[in-house]
Amino acid sequence: MRGFRIGVTADRRAEDLIAAFERRGAEVLHAPTIRMTDVADDGEVLASTEEVIAAAPDHLLATTSYGMRRWFEVADAAGLGEPLLTCLSSSRILVRGPKARGAVRAAGLDDHGMSERETTASLIDLVCREDLRGSTVAVQLHGDSGPVELQRLRYAGARVVTVAPYFWRTRQDDTRVQRLVEAICGGGLDAVTFTSPPAVHALLEAADDVARRDELLAAMRSTVTPAVVGPVTAAPLIEAGVEPIMPERFRMGALIRLVCENLSERRVIRLSTSAGTVELRGRLVIQDTGTVELTPTSLALFRTLMEAGGSTVSRATLAESLPGENEDHAVDVAISRLRQCLPDPSVLATVIKRGYRIDVSGCDPDLPRCRDVSPRSSRNSLDR
Repeated sequence: MRGFRIGVTADRRAEDLIAAFERRGAEVLHAPTIRMTDVADDGEVLASTEEVIAAAPDHLLATTSYGMRRWFEVADAAGLGEPLLTCLSSSRILVRGPKARGAVRAAGLDDHGMSERETTASLIDLVCREDLRGSTVAVQLHGDSGPVELQRLRYAGARVVTVAPYFWRTRQDDTRVQRLVEAICGGGLDAVTFTSPPAVHALLEAADDVARRDELLAAMRSTVTPAVVGPVTAAPLIEAGVEPIMPERFRMGALIRLVCENLSERRVIRLSTSAGTVELRGRLVIQDTGTVELTPTSLALFRTLMEAGGSTVSRATLAESLPGENEDHAVDVAISRLRQCLPDPSVLATVIKRGYRIDVSGCDPDLPRCRDVSPRSSRNSLDR
């Protein structure tokens, strides 16, 4: 992962993501776009707990591990822990995913099933297979629970009681978030990770604040790979026209492995040239004579030239790869700076009156000229 730079938007468990990427050699830009916040007044949670106990629900829908654990902790501290567990022991408990199941079982309860896609929608689908007319359904809400899903339960004839042990807040200090927006739009990142839908929404809102939403989305459709932990997190990106990569198993470890594999296997360009083998890995140019880290402007030019595989690239095309409005002269200046920082500048050839190219003349024709898969074609299908 050396040479790659990854954005991390998570707040909770961000340390796990950051440490995993850094151990593999990547550089990480951490900009938590939202934070998980406990309900300020536990009285709200206790009032909801008393309502649940009085209702003696026929069904309990457990959506998150943290929410269930915090609920039980608050209830226990107020002396309601035992009555709550006694009440729920008679309920048919359904869980959204393995983590929520673990929290339920850690409390000494057992569940009766798990949603197929580990989403709130599929959890509602599961309970709606039952005849809910006249029944009571208790729902542990998570930070992004929406009223639409709860309304489905009411339409099915159920009485719904809820408890919300925590919620999401947008970060008040948005300096780091704005740096993340700038890095995505300016080509300073190779990938950005998301572990919750609110994190996606918050980043898009931050881009709106500086009128760069379109620019941000364009970057995530091309040069910056967005990676999500599961389909719930993917939804707001897909709605915005961005196709993220997503692991087949919706777990943090699987997300880390997928990002590493995607970048190291799919985001590397290698050419056999007149100056030997040249490899572009993230922001690093690796030549036989040395290694150098490129600035965003030089990286944009060099990637465009490397992707051409030795073909001539016109000044107009190179200008399109640079930020802002650029003319031929600006391209020539940027090419000059690029040459100055390359370990062996002879790899970059000028084609008089036409443009520039990577010099592949005289290289072994049996060696592959280019090994690269575009970000779009490398992304996992979300239909899996």
